[in-house]
Amino acid sequence: MKITIKNALTLTPQGAGEHTVYIDGDAIAVLDAPPADFKADRVIDGAGKLLTPGLINAHTHVYMTAMRNRADDLPLMSWLNDRVWPMEDSLTEEDGYWGTLLGIMELLLGGATAFLDMDIFSEATARALADSAFRGGVSKGLTDISGWDGGLERLEIAQREIEKYKHLPNVEFFLAPHAPYTCSEKYLTLIAERANDLGVGIHTHLSESLDEQETALKQYGLTPAQLYDRCGLLTEKTVCAHCVFLSDEDIALLAARGVSVAHNPASNMKLANGFAPVSKMLDAGINVALGTDGCCSNNNQNMLREMTLAALIGKGTAQDATVLPAAKVFNMATKNGARALGATGLTGEITVGSKADLALFPLDFPGFFPLGDPLSALCYAGAGLRAETVLVGGKILLDKGEFTTIDADKVFYNVRKTNEKF
Repeated sequence: MKITIKNALTLTPQGAGEHTVYIDGDAIAVLDAPPADFKADRVIDGAGKLLTPGLINAHTHVYMTAMRNRADDLPLMSWLNDRVWPMEDSLTEEDGYWGTLLGIMELLLGGATAFLDMDIFSEATARALADSAFRGGVSKGLTDISGWDGGLERLEIAQREIEKYKHLPNVEFFLAPHAPYTCSEKYLTLIAERANDLGVGIHTHLSESLDEQETALKQYGLTPAQLYDRCGLLTEKTVCAHCVFLSDEDIALLAARGVSVAHNPASNMKLANGFAPVSKMLDAGINVALGTDGCCSNNNQNMLREMTLAALIGKGTAQDATVLPAAKVFNMATKNGARALGATGLTGEITVGSKADLALFPLDFPGFFPLGDPLSALCYAGAGLRAETVLVGGKILLDKGEFTTIDADKVFYNVRKTNEKF
């Protein structure tokens, strides 16, 4: 399909300006000058609109969208043991599928076009991505907390799911050791070896809480980051979520290994884990992306709100108003997220040849108007904004506020059925 988006205020790597974007198939063919013999199947009027690259949620648990507002005001370990894990035990593969579709609906309305997910039903997540045409990284959460045999079984299931769904063009797979406190050193090492053999990335939680930090030091004499490095988990294909408690040595280690970090400001605050040293990590050369985490520790999948929180927390904790400016936070939510997903050059920017993963926002939204600086508007005034049109790989998934690949009524019905279990 050929699509023209004409006369939109467009955020390109060179800055904001009015452009016409020509899309041929799944990619951006050219800006401004129409290609020879280009005949659009659909023309979208972008006048009075802001066109952005799709936002990328670099760490979430999308199936948890079905568990929203049911695990609040609890410390991390009580949150996990007393609320989240018991609810997860009641879920089926189909519950995971419908919860993931609900999360994708919310992400689309916030202008997101991709996520990196840690899930318990990777097959359901892959099916939801295939059916919705959303873009995603899929990773089954792996633990051996219940025993070595159980950990091996989970890893083998993950490998079978990778083999079954690796043909999907909009899906990438990762292996996901859950955390240092749910995986033994032997198991972490095995996962690192399997990821290398399979050629897939690692997606994990790291240094999320002070308790995690202290437990690793007591058990191994190492920080969680040092433990992961000893196990071979820290590579250029690794995405570590949270990273709240990092020493300067840990930051240097992650930078040296080329690791990406997914910053989750709302989740870190809600679980009272603290404030990640984002500015220090960026200064060290670490690729820091942005994520929402799941709807049990954030309650929404709104990447625009996450941008606002990242910027404000960064400034407040540093007591420096120049820290984490809007442009830097926007990059965290777009091209840095693409790098974390292994998709540099494919998505995260509006450039010729990149995938047509795009979001079109109204400029006359009351809480967003008058525009002023577009990046400032998205970062500081965008939390209530909703996208009108969203494309992923040149396919329109949200068309003037209507979902084209998802039956919203069916999703709401099935998520209500899931909630009868809680």
